[in-house]
Amino acid sequence: MDLLLLSNSSSDAGYLVHAHDAITELAAGRKTACFVPFAGVTRDWDTYETLVSDALSPIGIAVRSLHHAGDADAARRLIGTAELIVVGGGNTFRLLQCLRERGLLAPIAACVRKGGARYIGWSAGANLACPTICTTNDMPVANPGGLDALGLVPFQINPHYFNVVVPGFRGETRDQRLAEFTTLHPETPVLGLPEGNWVRVRDEHLDLGGPHTSRWFLDTDVLDVQPGPLPLPR
Repeated sequence: MDLLLLSNSSSDAGYLVHAHDAITELAAGRKTACFVPFAGVTRDWDTYETLVSDALSPIGIAVRSLHHAGDADAARRLIGTAELIVVGGGNTFRLLQCLRERGLLAPIAACVRKGGARYIGWSAGANLACPTICTTNDMPVANPGGLDALGLVPFQINPHYFNVVVPGFRGETRDQRLAEFTTLHPETPVLGLPEGNWVRVRDEHLDLGGPHTSRWFLDTDVLDVQPGPLPLPR
């Protein structure tokens, strides 16, 4: 099972440019991608497909969006023949809602687990690879019919992670919000993944990529981790 889970898509360099090398390594010569655009809410899905297609074409990957499939059977066939499954960011609740309504969660998970396709997801797409979407930063603008997700990795991700304390702001910090999750789910690690960072998954082996320190949360423990091999906290 091969996954690339990115905190974000855009940067000063351009859309997905910061991740070109990591995407090329994961693709390993694969040239076609099934794109899942359903996290797009204010961005329509045709526009989203064009954006991702333009970003991946310089590294030789052609994109076909799942929303063009005529029905659920056609969508499952597209997933089943995909070399790469690419899941874009946006609103995680809407993404999960659309996939659950179409009955596509299990086909995607099965295809990736069996090695039929490699998985790339950023932001909401990274959240989707986790056991649940409970550590997303998004507002629940849609009812996804449950919070359980693909469960491709045994930990949660919090993308766009930072713990900045703004003078005069009286709401909870990101660390306090994640502590709420780990208090109620002490057995499940959460990885705070800053902008520009990603996790590369090769079966049971994890590597942290990018320029920044990331942060593990587990029960009451907090552990900062540097790019490189990424052992799960116990």
